[in-house]
Formats: sequence, C-alpha cells, structure tokens
Amino acid sequence: MIEKLLFELSSPGRKGFSLPLADVPARDVEELIPKKLLRENPPALPEVSEVDVARHFIRLSILNHHVDKGCYPLGSCTMKYNPKINETLSRLPRFLNLHPYQPEDTLQGALNLMFELGEYLKEIAGMDQITLQPAAGAHGELTGLLMINAFHRRNKKPRSKVIIPDSAHGTNPASVVTAGFSTIQVKSNQKGLVDVEELKRVMSEEVAALMLTNPNTLGLFESQILEISKVVRDAGALLYMDGANLNAMMGIARPGDMGFDVVHFNLHKTFSTPHGGGGPGSGPLGVKENLAPFLPVPMVAKRINRKSLAEYYLDYKRPLSIGRMHGFYGNFGVMVKAYAYIRQIGAKGLREVSENAIINANYLKENLKDYYNLPYDDVCQHEFVLSGVKQREKGVKTLDIAKRLLDFGLHAPTVYFPLIVPEALMIEPTETESKESLDEFIKAMIQIAKEVEENPEVVKSAPQNTPVTRLDDGKAARELNVRWKRQE
Repeated sequence: MIEKLLFELSSPGRKGFSLPLADVPARDVEELIPKKLLRENPPALPEVSEVDVARHFIRLSILNHHVDKGCYPLGSCTMKYNPKINETLSRLPRFLNLHPYQPEDTLQGALNLMFELGEYLKEIAGMDQITLQPAAGAHGELTGLLMINAFHRRNKKPRSKVIIPDSAHGTNPASVVTAGFSTIQVKSNQKGLVDVEELKRVMSEEVAALMLTNPNTLGLFESQILEISKVVRDAGALLYMDGANLNAMMGIARPGDMGFDVVHFNLHKTFSTPHGGGGPGSGPLGVKENLAPFLPVPMVAKRINRKSLAEYYLDYKRPLSIGRMHGFYGNFGVMVKAYAYIRQIGAKGLREVSENAIINANYLKENLKDYYNLPYDDVCQHEFVLSGVKQREKGVKTLDIAKRLLDFGLHAPTVYFPLIVPEALMIEPTETESKESLDEFIKAMIQIAKEVEENPEVVKSAPQNTPVTRLDDGKAARELNVRWKRQE
C-alpha cells in the first residue's frame, strides 16, 4: 500500500517524451533571453517513462479517499457525488476555449448560460437580483457584508456590528472582521436554536446585520425565523443567510420568504460541482432589491435588440456598486456544471434532493443515537451532530473515532464542530448515498462504539489499515515541512 515518490522511481536517461533538437542557434537564444535568466544546470526533475507517471498517479488515486470511492459524510460540506455528465459539458471546446476578454457578441452562449443560472438561483432562494462573481462561500460572505456596509452608509446611518450565533461557521466571524465590522455573539437555547430573547437583548442601532445559517450547523431548522426576522427588521438591521446548508431547503422553503435580505450559494456544495482539488468553488450572492444597487460589477444583463431578439451583455454602469470582487466574472467552469445539474434534475428533482438528504440524515441519527450521545434529539434536516462524551469517559476521543473510521474505508465526519457540542461528530450523508451505503456507515460506527467498551486501545491506536498510520498532528502543525529534498 506504500507508493514511492516519482523521484524514487526515477532512473537516469529514462524519459516519457521525444522532442526534436532545437533549431534555434544558441547565440539567438542568448540574445532573446538574458543570460541571468538561463539555467546553468538542468532542473533536478525525476526521469521516468510515461507509463511510470500514469501508474504512479493511478495508484495514488486508489490510495486516496474521495467521493467517487466511498461515503464522505463531512458535516456542513455537502460532499455529494458529482455527475460526470456535468464535467463533460463543462469541457466542451466552445466553453473551454473561451476568453473573458472576447467581445460580448462572441460570448452570447456563455452569457446566456450565466444569466439563466442566475435566474434559477434567484427563484430557488426567493431573491430579486444576483451576482455570480464570488469565488466561494466565504468570498460570498465578504461580498454580502461589504454591500450591507455600503447600504447603511448610503442611508447615512453607518453601523459597526454584526450578530452571529454561537454555532456559526468559522468563516462568518472572519468575514465580519474582514468587512470592517466587529462581532456580537448570540447564544443558542436548550433546543439548539437562536435564543430570541437573547437576540433582543444584544440588538441595537449599532447592529448592521444578523448573520444566520438556516438550517443551522446542528442541522436544525430555525423554527422562529419569522420572529427573528421581525426583531432584526425593527432595529433597522439586515438579515444575512449563510447558504452552506441550502441542500436541505431546495423546493421546500426559500430564504427570501423568511425575511432574508441576502444569501450566498455554494455551487460546489448544493449544486454538485467538485470541492477542493477538484474545484475551484463558486459562491454566487442573491439579494433583495434594497441591496441590488451595491452588487459587484460587471453584472450579466439581458436586453432586447432592434431585431426583437434577446442579447446578453456585461453591465458596468452601476454607480453604487462596491466594485469588482473577482478578476473576471466568476468561475465559469463551475457555473456550467451547476447549470447542467439544475437543468437535468429540474424543479421537482431539486425538492427530491433535499427530501432525500433529510431522510438519509434522520435514518443515520435514529440508528446511532443509542450508541453515541445526541445533544439535541429532534428531527434534523440534512445533517445532525452526535457527541462522543460517553466514549471520552472511557479514554477515547472523538478524534480517535474519526481515525478508526478510516480502517473501514470510510471518511470521517466533521469533528469538534460546532463548538457548542463537546466531542462533536457532525454527520451529513447527502442524498446521493444509498441505503446500503448508510447501513455500512452505521455498522462501522456501532462496531467502534463496542470496541470502545471492550478494547479501547484498538480505537486509540487507529488507523492501522491505511497507507499512512497515526500522524502526530501537533508536530505537523508546528513543524510544517512539505518540501522533499534529494538526498545527496
């Protein structure tokens, strides 16, 4: 199971290419390229054949865990399977070879797609206007908060604070501070929801907005959202929804109907486009009309030309705009994938996505709550949070449980978040997991719970069956070293 480095597979003189000799005289090269920029010695690259390279990376992909290989119940991340047809469509040559500096009349198909995607997202969330520019969820948060700041300043009532729940995503306070605000934390009540009385207590004319995730990070729907909205509105503040958990709401409920003024989407979560190394992400931002003038430029717009035909263009004439938030107009390849996903699955399908995500999460919860502590025993949405406090009493940490899951070929849930739950295990199966896949996860979690009782050392020393066994996480964080050096 151990894969050697490409440098270790290297053999002098071996190569995977054949190129003709350069027909440019050496003296011409020296004239074109300054000598100080030319290497005296060739770079120390591995010498390998094409088959060496292909097999090396295939073997690495087999060792690595990913959504194509198995269940990935990473809470709040919505790691669903990504349909390959979306990848194929995003790589169509006439999409792939576009350049953002082309004239608008040569980009009509791409602009049409972006415009229609925006219309779909507006309808899904109940918003009036949208920008596709932000590059990811946190970028969308920052964009929305900068617009909220501009809104209050335009009304000559600048405000300095933003309220966030104690269960908020870590990006929320970071975005608040980056946008120039300070944070106020509001506590959760015994049901794991925003304490409305506490919200009333901390609300003031200094508050610019309440930043809320719904469903929240415990996987619970904020059942008092209309009352919360009224509290915010009566204080002259705005209501921001972190859309990270939108996978539980599509076709069922719309943020705009709950009183939210702004919501960001995660195309790489809800609309089935790859995360991380398969990315990049995309974080479009939908707003109500009160915030529309402040949207970033340019916006994709539609007009009817003299021939009574629709044409699409980039609208830069927005005097109150906060300006650009992205080098160009957004991560277009991700938009193509999300557009294909929405068109293929349709309105009814989007609702079924959310319904199935909710069913899957509740199925896991009900089957595991007798083995792990369930701090908030209520019907959850797309995810739920268990606690390993019972296992901690036996000397086994949540981190140990997560490591042990790797031995079963399963990715661990999110651990130690949200912070209001000790020894938290945040589990989100998504709608793309079958009952058989869920049962496999349940079986592994139950076995681990029994091992904690009968043989805790097996769990505490895990993983044993992975290419790399237990790492020293503290050492890795304190002594970061990601560079390989050739041994002389």
